[in-house]
Amino acid sequence: MSRRTAIPAGAVAVVLAVLAAILEHGRTGSVSESAEAFAAAVIALGVIGLAASLRGITLRGAVTGGLFTLAGILTWTSTQHPIVIWAVLFVEVVVFAVWGRPWLRTLRELPGLGGAWLGLSYWVFGVLGALFVLRAGHLTVAAQRLAYLGVFTLAVLAVVATTRRDRDGDSAGDRHRDLSVGMAAAILVGIGALLYFGAGSLFDELHAIPDSASARMMRNRFWGGSGLFYHPNSLAGLVVIAAVRVGFDRAFAAWQRVGVAAVAALVLSISDSRTGFVFATAAACAFAAVVLLRHWTGRKSPGGRTGHAAGSQPSEQRRSETTAGGQDGDLDRWGRPALVAVAMPFLVLVAVFTIGGGSDFLFRDRFTAGGNDVTSGRTDTWRQVWVDWEHAGWAEKTFGDARTSRAVVHRVDDGAPKEGPRRDLNTDNAAVGAFRRGGVLGAIGFLIGVALLLWHALRGLWQAVVLRRPGVRHPATWFTVAAAAAVPTIMTEDWVIGGTNGAIWLVLLAGEVRSRRTAEAPAIVPVQAPSSAPTEPAQSAAPAASADPAP
Repeated sequence: MSRRTAIPAGAVAVVLAVLAAILEHGRTGSVSESAEAFAAAVIALGVIGLAASLRGITLRGAVTGGLFTLAGILTWTSTQHPIVIWAVLFVEVVVFAVWGRPWLRTLRELPGLGGAWLGLSYWVFGVLGALFVLRAGHLTVAAQRLAYLGVFTLAVLAVVATTRRDRDGDSAGDRHRDLSVGMAAAILVGIGALLYFGAGSLFDELHAIPDSASARMMRNRFWGGSGLFYHPNSLAGLVVIAAVRVGFDRAFAAWQRVGVAAVAALVLSISDSRTGFVFATAAACAFAAVVLLRHWTGRKSPGGRTGHAAGSQPSEQRRSETTAGGQDGDLDRWGRPALVAVAMPFLVLVAVFTIGGGSDFLFRDRFTAGGNDVTSGRTDTWRQVWVDWEHAGWAEKTFGDARTSRAVVHRVDDGAPKEGPRRDLNTDNAAVGAFRRGGVLGAIGFLIGVALLLWHALRGLWQAVVLRRPGVRHPATWFTVAAAAAVPTIMTEDWVIGGTNGAIWLVLLAGEVRSRRTAEAPAIVPVQAPSSAPTEPAQSAAPAASADPAP
């Protein structure tokens, strides 16, 4: 950000922070509460500023990530006004339809993408199941599911078409088609907006909550503020995926990587999210494993560097491949930068576990005083899914439950009064969710999707470590870490199968599409014979990596 734009942006930030303090003083009449709101607003605006500072943001990436983040937030903010959510989905249809062309050509690529199987297959089977079940309202359910299928299919087409490499193989054009940076920036903006709207209660013991039965039992968790709410688990998932995308990419400055780590520590602490903590722990462990394995294979490969023959490429060309092609320079050597990079995620976890109170919320039963169900009733929901499947007909056994468009679960012991109405429960388990929505075929599609996603994320390590192939080109480190870390969260969240709350799924999809285009390029470039003809100085197609030590 230049000085010319920094000064007006700083002035606007000061005004907004003061406005938050004034509004809180008008609500509470307390000077201390106003001071806390001012501090919270400064933090929120700092998060937004961090997002705006990221290098490599594209319009399509920011809009795509922003629309999905907004749709997820509206599922809790506008629960009583679904027309608002459908309005955002309609905008997505228009935008993604334009960006996804040519549709037929791009559609042929979807069966090879794990993200497409995860986010689309259960909708396809669910539409068929609703058509085969002869029940009142089944055509309405089929139509609604077809609409959902259309939105998310167009989103996948837009990501694939935008990320597609130029025909001439221009590396700069390919770099500008990396949507994941813009998506991460949009997610951080959404987090900053939630922190700003919830500034009045950010530091309070009890927080503002939406009008929801489940929210009323979790006022000790941060949801946002009046006018903008989001489930704490989803909020924690968003901050982890953004931290993985930015924090594990050395193309960003050290202060940006440390900044996103601090944001992650704050949000994980105030959200009290066990699943978010597991996600972050898995990411830290996966990142450490990647560093160790690449160091080990780098020592085994010719020249002592993973992915390149020694002296085969000019240093500037290697730097370009480091930032644009996924070969993280600070992971190809063993020294203080790599050690600091490995330690930083664990320092975040320690901070959350101690200062952030993780030792308390990680093992607490949220809904039953003195209880021991750390799954917060999820096991009862999964059991109900199985009972419903056992009593269903052949169509619903094969293609999924067809009673509601989103295949919500109803059970008697849901916390609502016995006389009803019953609460619409999510499965909070990606595997069970795919099974509920798509039946046996949906479960099979889910397994195919997970297998493809992990193969595209881990194949570089597989070829280098297991097959001992020198000169292997790895996918981007952040994508390898994100895909591996998302696997444990399958047990307690629907993150990886998309939906209106599908920002995490979309980031994984963008990483997977890009990995298929960058990881298959030749890893070793033959040394060119020197020429007597004058040449122009080589220019790097990608932004130079930060020279600061990786955090």
